[in-house]
Amino acid sequence: MSKKLTKSATDKKLAGVCGGLGEYFNVDPLIFRALFVVLVICAGTGVLAYLILALLMGHAK
Repeated sequence: MSKKLTKSATDKKLAGVCGGLGEYFNVDPLIFRALFVVLVICAGTGVLAYLILALLMGHAK
């Protein structure tokens, strides 16, 4: 069975994007949350990237 990138239904703070990425790559979602914060502070693209991922990632069942 292949893995599917979906938003997390259990580990979410806003939309479940970081939790879903953490489940997919089998790492702590805190790493992705920190990465998005760094992107927001440094380049301002973190919000846009998060919103795009939230729209593209499917919902967990």
